Amino acid sequence: MREEATWSYTGRMPTAAPAARYDSPWKTALTHAFRDFMAFFFAALHAEIDWTRRPRFRDKELAGIKFGGIPDGLIADKLVEVALHDGRVQWVLIHIEVQAQRDTVLARRVLDYNYRIFTEYAQPVASLVLLADEDPNWRPHAFHIEVLGTVMGISFATAKLLDYTVKVDQLLASHNPFAWITLAHLRTQQARHNLNRLYAAKWQMTKLLYQHGWGKQRIITLFKVINWMMALPEPYQRRYWRAVLALEKEQNMEWISPLEQSFIDKGWQQGLKKGLEQGKEQGREEGRQQGRIDGLEQGRKEEALALVERQLIRRFGALPKTVRSKLKKASLVQLEAWSDALPEAQSLKQLFE
Repeated sequence: MREEATWSYTGRMPTAAPAARYDSPWKTALTHAFRDFMAFFFAALHAEIDWTRRPRFRDKELAGIKFGGIPDGLIADKLVEVALHDGRVQWVLIHIEVQAQRDTVLARRVLDYNYRIFTEYAQPVASLVLLADEDPNWRPHAFHIEVLGTVMGISFATAKLLDYTVKVDQLLASHNPFAWITLAHLRTQQARHNLNRLYAAKWQMTKLLYQHGWGKQRIITLFKVINWMMALPEPYQRRYWRAVLALEKEQNMEWISPLEQSFIDKGWQQGLKKGLEQGKEQGREEGRQQGRIDGLEQGRKEEALALVERQLIRRFGALPKTVRSKLKKASLVQLEAWSDALPEAQSLKQLFE
């Protein structure tokens, strides 16, 4: 395969990358691999958790608490219930924030979150903050007020992504998926104003994705992360998907299922026919490119639909016609959202309302 990481284009191309999305990538990654998150960023606390008892996400409860105005800097928050080894506290609620921009009131807001969650559930709360901003000197870790012998406040654990900019070799060598995500986040921040550099960084991260021997589900999840985070304009993204397909073919990988491959082939043929009808070489090339990409997306939707149906049947039994109809009409994004929400759903009504 001949695919250069540093690709440039001399035609009329966008001059700026779409805005990077950090919210969905971090939430998806935290849900997929919470244990790995704790091991990577908070190793000492990770050792205190009894991982034989499966963590339970409490996002529904978190959403039900009114926190007032939430600044744009807050990009992800997860509430997780875990068991501890020592038995002093059977369950502890861990509230996690991933902060993307400097926020002068963050420490006070952590206190507010911690207090409100404790008040609502009468459970001790550990607040962990991952600082994902670009200011190396901003490191809030506490908020305290003392007046007339009375002290009110909180101290909390933090991790700083920028600290890993000098640990690139460690990130590359680590098998923890959050080492890969951290590197992707940092590369996005460093390259987002330069399309060719961002494309090269995304391509490098994609090749690294296949070198860890991860299972299909993890690879698909991390593909979501990289495509949300390292957003490219459409022409660059088309080039990227072609490179991914070529890489998988060269490495004889089976990430794309036969069902997905059939839709890719069908889409490629439709795109080629459309291009030939245009009668121009440019039209033929664009038809081939768009056909393969559209086919890939359609194949993913079909597989996502089949997966969600299987999950629902295992959880709730035979599905009503109204539910099957809703699934068939849903977009790929909606199907993925239902799949992510399924573990916490108590009924079909709750999931689809």
